Amino acid sequence: MAEPPKPEPSGRQDAGASFVLESKGQWWHAGYHLTTAIVGPTILTLPYAFRGLGWVPGIFSLTAMGVVSFYSYYLMSLVLDFCEKDGRRHIRFRELAADVLGSGWMFYFVISIQTAINTGISIGTLLLSGECLQIMYKDLSPNGSMELWQFIAMVTGVMMVLSQMPSFHSLRHINLASLLLSFGYTFLVVAASIYAAMSKHAPSRDYSLESAPSHRVFSAFTSISIIASIFGNGILPEIQATLAPPATGKMLKGLVMCYSVILVTFYSVSVSGYYVFGNKSSSNIINNFIPDIGPALAPTWILGGAVVCVLFQLLAIGLVYSQVAFEVMEKKSADPNRGMFSMRNLIPRIVLRSLYMGICGLLAAMLPFFGDINGIVGALGFIPLDFILPMLLYNMTYRPSKSSVMYWMNIVIMFVFTGVGLLGAFSSVRKLVLDADKFKLFSSDVVD
Repeated sequence: MAEPPKPEPSGRQDAGASFVLESKGQWWHAGYHLTTAIVGPTILTLPYAFRGLGWVPGIFSLTAMGVVSFYSYYLMSLVLDFCEKDGRRHIRFRELAADVLGSGWMFYFVISIQTAINTGISIGTLLLSGECLQIMYKDLSPNGSMELWQFIAMVTGVMMVLSQMPSFHSLRHINLASLLLSFGYTFLVVAASIYAAMSKHAPSRDYSLESAPSHRVFSAFTSISIIASIFGNGILPEIQATLAPPATGKMLKGLVMCYSVILVTFYSVSVSGYYVFGNKSSSNIINNFIPDIGPALAPTWILGGAVVCVLFQLLAIGLVYSQVAFEVMEKKSADPNRGMFSMRNLIPRIVLRSLYMGICGLLAAMLPFFGDINGIVGALGFIPLDFILPMLLYNMTYRPSKSSVMYWMNIVIMFVFTGVGLLGAFSSVRKLVLDADKFKLFSSDVVD
């Protein structure tokens, strides 16, 4: 492997680095953070993604995204490991990209995309949390008058409190619980799917795609964007920053832990859900078990257990994806020479983090397009950060021979995913426009 050029020594740490991205964790803590960032209730969207692809392309796309994303994250960890060995430890994606590529505009490009991802995921988690509460409420009180926006407001209030946990590392125990919860709702959804398939009320299975070729192509690229967003995280350097130095080699162990969980959960949910509901799969597969007309297709205790697991894990995911925003806030507002819990730093933290969560909650209540938002975030956010930039950073850092397989594999992946991202973005925006006639501010129904 070719030796990369030597980077410059790093500068002193600021409050964002000292407080939010404090480096105290072990490799298994990074595994917890990674798993929470990737294996979330968005996997309940996988049967919905399959309905735009069908069986064979769906399983192929899921597998290909898994392999490429693991490879991509591994290359990113190698670049970060090299910088650390050479005395320049990068703890922020934006600073790593700007340094390796030697371009100041990359700093703003990356932070803009990260901000879009963080905000989009925060909105999505609050929206889905509110929907979980609404599902439980409707089961307990079918004729109740409460609406979706009210449940989103409740979850937002809880998140305002939880967001005050000061550092990424302080979430390690919450993220271990999150990992266990992902197994919980996965197995419950699979059990519900088996029950529904054997029920006398089992839905008819139709796996056909859209009849018009153009619509089929657009749906396929929207689905690929959704799968990309589910595998994406966009914050691997920030997660690696939580590791106690030296971090070299630790992230690979964390990745293996994370992808072991992915192997079990992703395939279980996508195959079981799509098998039972086919092209009627909802953007939240749990909704399919509770049809508007007729009895529930699975026992209440199974569905209730799955919804509770999802609800609690969403709190952890919302906290993880808020860390970059909190780090930026802390860097600008906190004084690194004062204590983390000094009044000088505590009051701005409470105000700014609460305000951030409040804005995300308002947008979640106003924009109930969970499936569509997922596709746009995947195409414009996760694909550039997780499937294009890591390959470019590796080639620029290690400078492998242009005759090597690795060099050309990285180039091919970059070009393929650039095309996928552009087409996916167009398809997702198109679907959002088509769904616009269903849009209603503060609607109680999440549009598929």
